[in-house]
Amino acid sequence: MSQGLEKLAEAWKHREGPAVLATVNGAGTPNVIYVGEIHYVPGVGFIVADNYFCKTRANIQQGSKGAILFLTADRKSFQVKGPLTYHTSGPVFEHMRALHDPRRPGVGATRLPIEEIYSGAEKLL
Repeated sequence: MSQGLEKLAEAWKHREGPAVLATVNGAGTPNVIYVGEIHYVPGVGFIVADNYFCKTRANIQQGSKGAILFLTADRKSFQVKGPLTYHTSGPVFEHMRALHDPRRPGVGATRLPIEEIYSGAEKLL
């Protein structure tokens, strides 16, 4: 595991509050949402439950790349970037369902494999 991935994994253990997921539509217009059901899986990336996606789902299905932003308890920011895929079956979807709050819709799962990692302005990967 690279040093950047190790720092990310450690930071994720100490995250505080919801994360933010950013996508863009085909015209390049950004869309940013808070996500509560999000999991970091080493070797897989981030998996986000689709509880109330609308524009976000459409952007992902149009091929949007994405970024996830979160804060640690000591207020350090981490940003992860990569391509997004949307799943309604298969291993990514089943992983999300296994950890999913049944009071929420959970109609799909988004995977963001890690291409870049930043801590503040410092590029870690």
